[in-house]
Amino acid sequence: MADEKTENLVVGLIHEVDAQLKNVHTQSLDISFNELAGMVEDGELDISPDYQRLFLWSEGARSRFIESLLLEMPVPPIYVVEADDNRKQLIDGLQRLSSYLHFRGMLDAPHLSPPVKKRDKLVLSDCDIVKSLNGKTFDDLGLALQIKLKRSFVRVEVVRKGSNPKFKYHMFKRLNTGGEALTAQQLRNCTIRLLDPKFNDFVIDLADNNADFKSCIETISEEQMYGAYDKELVLRFFALKNWLSRFKHDVADFLTEYMESVSDPDSTEVFNYEKEKAIFGKTFSVLAGALGSRAFSRANKTQDGLIRAFGIYHFEAFCVGIQSHLDKFDVTSDVGRQKAQSVLTSIKLNPDFIALTTGGGKNSPGPLKERINFVSEKLQEYL
Repeated sequence: MADEKTENLVVGLIHEVDAQLKNVHTQSLDISFNELAGMVEDGELDISPDYQRLFLWSEGARSRFIESLLLEMPVPPIYVVEADDNRKQLIDGLQRLSSYLHFRGMLDAPHLSPPVKKRDKLVLSDCDIVKSLNGKTFDDLGLALQIKLKRSFVRVEVVRKGSNPKFKYHMFKRLNTGGEALTAQQLRNCTIRLLDPKFNDFVIDLADNNADFKSCIETISEEQMYGAYDKELVLRFFALKNWLSRFKHDVADFLTEYMESVSDPDSTEVFNYEKEKAIFGKTFSVLAGALGSRAFSRANKTQDGLIRAFGIYHFEAFCVGIQSHLDKFDVTSDVGRQKAQSVLTSIKLNPDFIALTTGGGKNSPGPLKERINFVSEKLQEYL
């Protein structure tokens, strides 16, 4: 009986795997880097702006990749997904393809330091096999090596347009998890749009274009901005406002699960874009009007004022704790702004609130709800 039971389990697993295989259609092609570059230039291969910002290789790493191509070393496959109009979207291989584009003067990457503009050609450095390549550009290679480089082929794995979008999403997520040092939000911005880009674009639009929000978080670091931390804060706002009761453990997983749920076409999660945008706008209008760049600051050591810095505990506590009191604020007049500033500052300087928002071990559900409830209850008293 045991053997029969085991055999039935194996047969069941085979059927389950076979059922999932119906969701994916792939094709393997060998394409030269020169052709891939031409596809990027012609708009046939899309490297979305959010994805392009993930290009992080150093000039030395880019140079060594070019050296590898010239030496005909094996190159890992590049993965793309096919859209309904037959254009392709890159889902893995950004560092390699962007390095080639930079060497050819075809890369636009203003986020890098120093920034790279089209027609800027990589000057090779740190090549450790053919050291005489160092200091050379594409123009210095000579015709024979230029042709050799252009004709360097790479295996391109194409996920065909008939494939299930969820398969494309999970494929990207697995290929890019644990590779380059991407932030969780950079990864979300790229992967979740493969389910449906609407919510992802909504989050990006609010982060980029809501002046009050930008005023409130202007003290986050440049490094955090490059890591899409501003987008994560928008996502965190909606996730905590709408899913607070579901937060159980890791914040990163919680945010990803919420974004997946809103974005998944098969999910039952309802997200009213017009209503949520209005709530977001009102929330940050109040916070910006009252405290501006000190909206998420904490008390200084003497507890008689606020330091100009960003505190994530304050962000969570005030963004969510203020929700049931939004209509009681009026920051359109000097009197209203002064009252809002006084009320919010008094909460920040309260010794009990300071205790709730300083020190470690406060990123779990209990302390999170405590600081949110503290803000909400104090606003009930003051307003």
